[in-house]
Amino acid sequence: MIEAAEMRHLLNLSRLDVETGEAEQLRGELNAILGYFEQLQAVDTAGVEEMQRPVALVNVMRDDRPGEMLPISALEQLAPQMQGGFIKVPRTVDAE
Repeated sequence: MIEAAEMRHLLNLSRLDVETGEAEQLRGELNAILGYFEQLQAVDTAGVEEMQRPVALVNVMRDDRPGEMLPISALEQLAPQMQGGFIKVPRTVDAE
């Protein structure tokens, strides 16, 4: 289980700034989650066949039908910034 010092270390690593009471609550919740994992590890799975996932992978797709489009004037009112008929967004990846 997670001790108070370990919890402070985890909060520091995750750059989370929480009050002491909230940190204790989070520690209790994390310990409860770890307790569930301990219960799972105690289950005897001898003779149980491994599986990749509990259900088969299936792509459920709908027909791609064009719908109504917003007029550019409405889009310009909704978007914080437009440039050349496109919505301009802040750069998320630095180009080197």
